[in-house]
Amino acid sequence: MVRVSLIINPVASSVTRRARVVIQKALAADHDLSVYETSRHGQGVRLARRAARSGADVVVALGGDGTINEAANGLLGESCAVVPLPGGSTNVFARALGYPNDAIEATGVLLEALTARNIVPAGVGMANERAFLFNLGAGFDAAVVARVERRGQLKRWFGHPYFIYSTLATLFSGIDHGTAWFSVETDSGHSVKRAQQVSAINTTPYTFLGSTPLHLTPEATIHTPLSMMALTKLSPGVLVRLVHALRSEDGLAESKNTRHWSNIHQATITGFRPFPYQVDGEIIDPVDDLQISYRPDAINLVLPVRGGH
Repeated sequence: MVRVSLIINPVASSVTRRARVVIQKALAADHDLSVYETSRHGQGVRLARRAARSGADVVVALGGDGTINEAANGLLGESCAVVPLPGGSTNVFARALGYPNDAIEATGVLLEALTARNIVPAGVGMANERAFLFNLGAGFDAAVVARVERRGQLKRWFGHPYFIYSTLATLFSGIDHGTAWFSVETDSGHSVKRAQQVSAINTTPYTFLGSTPLHLTPEATIHTPLSMMALTKLSPGVLVRLVHALRSEDGLAESKNTRHWSNIHQATITGFRPFPYQVDGEIIDPVDDLQISYRPDAINLVLPVRGGH
């Protein structure tokens, strides 16, 4: 029997009453289950840490990518394992690990993994001491996320089409194409003096559009150092090439306005003015600079027995 703590974000876009009842019954049938609900932003960090220090073996985060990000941040350095159940609009991390995009179906896969004790250590990215599980974005994509989050109900009801609209609206009216936000320098000697977008990536795919996985740095895994992507200039042409890269399995190629680096342990993003950034799809207050690093074996993950990383 495994001591399981289930953390639920009740306002996540696809968390339903029926799903909650079914999942709780399934987990409690063979395991010692405790259930917690988040009621405000950031609470998942404290609930996960409390669960670990109260003797939980596994923390299950039912919600979107923000919920699993908070739970993982609460478990850094703890022996307690963590696992996402998809309850958000995109569920990038759960799907990247190999879990189905339906929470009830994913629970069946999780129960099989718990029986097999399929728990492995995994690395995370760090941004100013905040962990990210699959990606950090500074500049343009953070501005897109901020636009989406300002109208959260539209995100809930329209999903991916609203993300596409917000991307185009930000590109054509939300940014200054002639002004860079920051410079970038890595521990491996790569640098960009002026950039409008930087991403640090810890797994692939980068995100999903419906059922379609989008690859930006296909070499990225939870067991290897970070991959990074930088755009020195944003324009419709650059965006078209970026979309083409996302839809292929080869990732982003180097060009005049694009950079693609792998095996990055540390990087510094230095702003020319305060700039927005996001971690795992959660917008963070603007900063003047970011210290990016890779932390190996920082968390323990419960992976699917078949098809997981």
